[in-house]
Amino acid sequence: MFYDASKRDHGLPQDPLKALIVPRPIGWISTVDGQGRVNLAPYSFYNGVGEFPPMVYFAITGTYGDTPTKHSRMNAEETGEFVVNMVTAEMSEKMNITTAMVAYGIDEMKLAGLTPEPCRFVKPPRVKESPVALECKYWKTIELPEEPGHEAKRGSIVLGQVVGIHIDDGILKEGRVDIMSMKPVARLGYSEYTTVENVWKMRRPDDPRYQ
Repeated sequence: MFYDASKRDHGLPQDPLKALIVPRPIGWISTVDGQGRVNLAPYSFYNGVGEFPPMVYFAITGTYGDTPTKHSRMNAEETGEFVVNMVTAEMSEKMNITTAMVAYGIDEMKLAGLTPEPCRFVKPPRVKESPVALECKYWKTIELPEEPGHEAKRGSIVLGQVVGIHIDDGILKEGRVDIMSMKPVARLGYSEYTTVENVWKMRRPDDPRYQ
């Protein structure tokens, strides 16, 4: 089949786009507002976008309740900081709790029964139960194009520089991060998720770093 992405004339019960861009890592973003209140929310439009310096982004779609954008973006812009926490298989249900739409200022970390752990370089806490956390300094927000008829769903991208990295020693084996022991969760389409259950090596013929 083929369909016009602008017309969305696919004829299917649901738009299949997100099911075609898979798997997507989940950035579990913790922030604080100007009053120090904690916010925690997962974003599946998330990834790393640079190494030198290390940079990450998470993307927002539309408004959120009675606020003009997602609380994570508001807090990152206000305070200049955010943290990316890793979602693992055993934490998936708690992650799902933090997807609930709640009022600004409500602590989703507390709602999900998670433990806030102080960071080294930024004020937002990391999720203690998560094996990986990236402390980030907010860099900038990029507004995405506005689609006629869908103005309320206009997207934006929040970019930050990673300034501190926490790794649980339990997922390090022989000097490498052991993905299978971590079992990160990724988002698929619809309400579907997956975990990393199979890992193999494919060596690049011209780069000795990847051995």
